[in-house]
Amino acid sequence: MLVQAILKSKTGSGVVTVKTSTLVSEAAQVLAEKRIGTVVVSDDGETPDGILSERDIVRELAASGSGCLTQPVSAYMTSNLVTCSREASVQDVLQQMTEGRFRHMPVLEDGKLVGIVTLGDAVKAQLAELAMEKDALQGMIMGH
Repeated sequence: MLVQAILKSKTGSGVVTVKTSTLVSEAAQVLAEKRIGTVVVSDDGETPDGILSERDIVRELAASGSGCLTQPVSAYMTSNLVTCSREASVQDVLQQMTEGRFRHMPVLEDGKLVGIVTLGDAVKAQLAELAMEKDALQGMIMGH
């Protein structure tokens, strides 16, 4: 299964982005309001500059206290992004996420943001594919 199948199945209005100058407190508010775990940091809304997760915020709160909330997200975002294309296999994406210990991967086409895949999306897609294979094999065994 390819990432494009996941993107087609997702509902919503695209990828939530914030600018590099957005305060961490404002980004946290966006995460809470949208009930999401990550925002892509992009000054133009199309080209990703980084990514900021709930975990990034919590780690910095623990390390330096609430003062981090008044800093721009650029101070704490991950700027060395791991991305994929629509044509990437879900299995490859799962492997990269597991090895890199992260849960969100921006999807790019020609350097522009076209979606985001979460670990949950990828696991759900793999489980659906396994269920289809199981049904097909049972049908073959039963002679259907």
